[in-house]
Amino acid sequence: MELRIFTEPQQGASYDDLLAVARTAEAAGYDAFFRSDHYLKMGDGDGLPGPTDAWITLAGLARDTSSIRLGTLMTAATFRHPGPLAISVAQVDRMSGGRVEFGLGAGWYEEEHTAYGLPFPSTGERFDRYAEQLEVITGLWRTPVGETYSFQGEHYRLTDSPALPKPAGRIPVLIGGTGPKRTPALAAKYADEFNLPFVDADKAVEQFGRVEAACAAIGRDPVEITRSAALVVCVGRDDAEVARRAAAIGREVDELRENGLAGTPAEVVDRLGTWRERTGITRAYLQVLDLADLDHVEFIAAEVAPALRG
Repeated sequence: MELRIFTEPQQGASYDDLLAVARTAEAAGYDAFFRSDHYLKMGDGDGLPGPTDAWITLAGLARDTSSIRLGTLMTAATFRHPGPLAISVAQVDRMSGGRVEFGLGAGWYEEEHTAYGLPFPSTGERFDRYAEQLEVITGLWRTPVGETYSFQGEHYRLTDSPALPKPAGRIPVLIGGTGPKRTPALAAKYADEFNLPFVDADKAVEQFGRVEAACAAIGRDPVEITRSAALVVCVGRDDAEVARRAAAIGREVDELRENGLAGTPAEVVDRLGTWRERTGITRAYLQVLDLADLDHVEFIAAEVAPALRG
């Protein structure tokens, strides 16, 4: 199982904070460094120094790292128009030498939209726009150089676009979420990976099943879609260290054990093994909430990751 680091910088992180985690993760051998795409903190805390734009951050990391893969869980379709977003992501991919992965979602956090003057349509319209964005962005990227791309949708219209720049290679597309109908259908059509964030294994089994059914409906082999989950992580050498790390992120150990990955390395390895057996995931995004605790990132790489290989 591949382990990836997943950060939530809207809770309070500078670019330098994120760079330190990304470089630590790279040196420790993680497969990828991902970040959320949000403009407003959630829950307690002041969120200082304020939000950092996901794709500006990843552009910096593209130059300040050398091998780790980079991506978003998930970029909100409500934040950007698909044409400029396709340009930004393709450029960051070239800046990184082809290390970018693109997670796109419909957008859900209404307060961040009102806080920064972004329209927040109804759920149905957000999904309509989301579907069109997936078609436009992937269409722009796959249009051969020298040809043009046009699209006439309800919300977006492109006429004779040169469809440039191109990514360094084929950018994997990540889709996720628990919507029972449109989400699985979009995953079947566009996704290279389907991610379930912060759900239990029972819900994951159900949703992966819906994605399989959606693939069957269009004649796609579901094994082409990587299965993954995002889970908060809190690992320690003993119970005291686990409790200290849980307190640092304002969480209870028992709650983390139930809803995330918490405990000693052996406990976390067992829990991930159960997830793999029950759901078929081959990739786990470890939500690291204390970005100053770089020892935590290194400790998991040293004590958990080796037991999951092979």
